[in-house]
Amino acid sequence: MSESHARRRVLAVLAAAAVLPVAACGGVKGGSQDAGRDYPTRAVNFTVPFAAGGSGDLISRAVAKAAEKPLGQSIVITNKPGANGAVGGKEVLASTPDGYNLALAVKSLFAITPLVVKDPTAIQPDKMEIVATLVQEDYVLVVNAASPYKTLEDLVKAPSVKYATAGVGTGSQLSQALLFKGAGTTATDVPFDGGAPAVTALLGNQLDATSGSLAETMEQIKAGKLRPLAIFSTKRSEFLPDVPTAKEKGYDVVVDQRRFIIAPPGLPEAVSTKLEQSFAEARKDPAYEKFLKDNYMERWEVSDEQARQHLKDSAAQFASLTQKFGLTFTS
Repeated sequence: MSESHARRRVLAVLAAAAVLPVAACGGVKGGSQDAGRDYPTRAVNFTVPFAAGGSGDLISRAVAKAAEKPLGQSIVITNKPGANGAVGGKEVLASTPDGYNLALAVKSLFAITPLVVKDPTAIQPDKMEIVATLVQEDYVLVVNAASPYKTLEDLVKAPSVKYATAGVGTGSQLSQALLFKGAGTTATDVPFDGGAPAVTALLGNQLDATSGSLAETMEQIKAGKLRPLAIFSTKRSEFLPDVPTAKEKGYDVVVDQRRFIIAPPGLPEAVSTKLEQSFAEARKDPAYEKFLKDNYMERWEVSDEQARQHLKDSAAQFASLTQKFGLTFTS
């Protein structure tokens, strides 16, 4: 072998060696995918953007507990209430899309809140990943059991009404605002950071009424501390068969709540799949099924596409209702 030929071989080997770091750098993406396949290697944070004790808090804790076994890691719940879920939701969606930060989200944040709050930084449905859909809940209008208002007719004929809501831009607010506007009742809303604080205020006789989910009100109704006057659903509830719908009483007001789990967009495919499978298994858990029945919640388990379409349709429906009633919200 000539000296020049040997030199060329050495240079070729050196050149090949120089390429290796480049290949290794290009493999960072593959390494990330490998890490995704190992997900999760530590606890997952689950933000509940509502006060403890409310319906959103209850369902989050139940499904998180059921998901821990299939996920293989603990799920840590943190309550960060504010702006109908926007505060905690924005924080989670701004985090790294690695599967370690999830949040509960609600239909009203996307279908009702925009009617009340003009927020240029509002969460957009196409800027989040829907990990799992969970439940549908109806709203029931209740008063304190000691209230002089025995029926819906009594309440709407009152000289004035002060009602509690679960927050600005919530189904709790919309259902009552539409009702009282349609009835011509002079009414003032008092927003709280969640359904539980609103119910507590009503129990303390600080207000005249509130619209809350069955999960937030049924135990107090059964205990005789709250009196249900109407339910804002298309038909009577199996849990409150003697309570008329608002529609039966002449008020075309149908408002419900849907709850689902979101994550930052851009999750690695392996992580997204693991989360979806884990929560799918969680929804089959007998303890979770018992929780739903005990808390008067109906399953809402649809595809990502169906969930997004429902949010879009509901936003259009509620916008039409507010226009029909000439309703102006105050935030």
